[in-house]
Amino acid sequence: MSNVKLTVLDREQGKNPRQIRRSGFLPGSIYGKGMDAKNIQVNTHEFELLYKKNQDSTWEISLGSEKFNAKIQELQLNYATNEFLNVEFSVLS
Repeated sequence: MSNVKLTVLDREQGKNPRQIRRSGFLPGSIYGKGMDAKNIQVNTHEFELLYKKNQDSTWEISLGSEKFNAKIQELQLNYATNEFLNVEFSVLS
């Protein structure tokens, strides 16, 4: 398994997930044992390219100055349009 590097942003306040997706980002969250969940947004195009080749990999996520090693816990998909709707990362201990 390889390490996939992904840079994410804090989720914009006051925007619902549909508005975030419309602006080219994928809403999501990062959570793990002993930490508060963080709401994030990921560049949809970048995520799609990385996900196609690295579905079961460990993801090295950069959020500002913080770095997390995580796995994809859940990925929600609209099966009619094949559009990603939401991604959840679980931090590895």
